[in-house]
Amino acid sequence: MVEERIREILREVKDPEIPVIDCVELGVIREIRVSGNKVSVDITPTYSGCPAMKAIEDDIRETLERHGYKDAEVNLVFSPPWTTDWISESGRQKLKEYGIAPPDELVQFPRKKISCPFCDSQDTVLKSEFSGTACKAMHYCKSCLQVFERFKSI
Repeated sequence: MVEERIREILREVKDPEIPVIDCVELGVIREIRVSGNKVSVDITPTYSGCPAMKAIEDDIRETLERHGYKDAEVNLVFSPPWTTDWISESGRQKLKEYGIAPPDELVQFPRKKISCPFCDSQDTVLKSEFSGTACKAMHYCKSCLQVFERFKSI
């Protein structure tokens, strides 16, 4: 099936802010349509102002062109809104291995303890709701003394 082949090709497109995870694992690929030689890919931004989406959009076009799909179209779609539930299990594991605590399946109140991606301790504290990007928060592990980011659950 051509759509599945294109989905595999899109695994080459990495998140520019988290280069260990691809756009398929991140869950931003919403739909792939093929009509003759024309390919259309719908993507949903993780956050409405995410600066990485333009880079992902450009990388999708370049990657498809490199694989022979010269007339690729990339569309931003906002409904339904992206949620961290769309991150694949392999994506969650890669986030942890990269040193970013993966998001919970659902936002929980009171917030459950966050496990450190370095030592798995739950003796961690939230240092800031803001980090290098809007999609991550800064935490600190009291056990291994590491500062780490956590992908926010939305």
